[in-house]
Amino acid sequence: MTGQQLKNSILQMAVQGKLVPQNPNDEPASVLLERIRKEKEQLIKEGKIKREKNLSYIFRGADNLPYEKVGKNEPVCIADEVPFEIPDTWEWVRFSAVIELQSGQDMTPDKYNSAKQGIPYLTGASNIENEKVIINRWTEYGKAFAYKGDLLITCKGTIGTMAILEENQVHIARQIMAIRSGNLIKIEYIQLVLETLVASLKAAAKSMIPGVSREDILSSLLPLPPYNEQSKIIAFFKSVTPFIDEYSKKESQLQNLNCVFPELLKKSILQEAVQGKLVPQDPADEPASVLLKRIRSEKEQLIKAGKIKRDKHESVIFRRDNSHYEKLDGIDRCIDDEIPFEIPDSWVWARFGQVIFLLSGTDFNPKEYNDTQKGIPYITGASSLSENGVLLNRWTETARVIANYGDVLLVCKGSGYGKTVICDIEEAHIARQIMAIKKFITLDMHYVRLFLQANFDKIKSKGQGVIPGIDRNSVMNLLFPIPPLSEQRRIVEKQRELFDKITLI
Repeated sequence: MTGQQLKNSILQMAVQGKLVPQNPNDEPASVLLERIRKEKEQLIKEGKIKREKNLSYIFRGADNLPYEKVGKNEPVCIADEVPFEIPDTWEWVRFSAVIELQSGQDMTPDKYNSAKQGIPYLTGASNIENEKVIINRWTEYGKAFAYKGDLLITCKGTIGTMAILEENQVHIARQIMAIRSGNLIKIEYIQLVLETLVASLKAAAKSMIPGVSREDILSSLLPLPPYNEQSKIIAFFKSVTPFIDEYSKKESQLQNLNCVFPELLKKSILQEAVQGKLVPQDPADEPASVLLKRIRSEKEQLIKAGKIKRDKHESVIFRRDNSHYEKLDGIDRCIDDEIPFEIPDSWVWARFGQVIFLLSGTDFNPKEYNDTQKGIPYITGASSLSENGVLLNRWTETARVIANYGDVLLVCKGSGYGKTVICDIEEAHIARQIMAIKKFITLDMHYVRLFLQANFDKIKSKGQGVIPGIDRNSVMNLLFPIPPLSEQRRIVEKQRELFDKITLI
């Protein structure tokens, strides 16, 4: 149950006579209603309000069903219209029988000011916040007045925002109505009832801009309790409001946690994976140091075959005196302060660029690609990649920078930069927004992608320029924890298994 649902439930109990016990000594609402009618009659005689053309009287018939007599018409059973049962001491009435409703009028800009000249001018929902009135305009030409103690309700655009007016007098615009109830029915109780009706009033709103008409409110049914019970209902509701508010805050916090928790859990799993904590090490596995030699051997063969270029600044990371050192350009330096965490003894550290080959994309002009499936697919950016692979929507016959099946694609420019996916098509040309980490036989490319996902925040923090982007060096210089090949596969399998369970939560 949400905080709003809890509040709505308590409001429904309030207007159904279920929130506080009835007191048999209370003057019944039928007597109160007669006094309200007499009070209105006196105001009519004094010329303060106008007489209704078709007065409504609701009463119980001999069959114990509710009937309504409007004007000179014959009584009509309204049992289908009455939404719920009320206590015997209560009465059903139309709002028109117990309130006065003042509609607002708009003013042209030359008729109001921000210099506090005249009386406050309230224009709409922006003038009501947390049931308090906010004043930022004034007028010396007021016509549609609301007075201290009136209930303000927004009736155009944003519907149902309410506040009890504390100012002596204000002018209200067309987006607001003012409700006053005299001395025999509490305005706070009117507000509680209207809060239960807001949804139905909105549903009845007509026209392109939602709005509530006077008739919508005046013709609504109001369950009227004895005067003393009104006071008890209001007091009880006020006493529980802080608890409802606290519940709403906790519920909101829980909702936020439910939203972010799966992603936080995934991040935690990825971190455990690259730190060697996700699956147990197997002493029978070939150590990563041997795997690293094979990777270097594979790269050397590709260099000799002219498929990739030799790195001008080859990095070798090794341990000495229980510290980590990097040999770069013939110089050894301690890099302990760069090592982010400890890894198992069977793992090794390397610069990412030393164990992979990174291909940067290039863009085509519109004449060089098509949407008619001629040529090979053309991957332009994050919009061309789903979570599971490539989305085909452009092709080119002049491909130059080719990514192949099994390569890891990394979005490096614009929207979605940092996103990764395994290429699931045989070949595609990549645009400047994409980098391709080429597939190596001696590495599990799914582990490579997992590593990039674990470093997502770090990669994105390297974004540069007005249009966010990642440069090659930021990726190539990442410290890459390499497990034995068999363990890489076990890690990937475990990560998938856990992510699938999170998806089902």
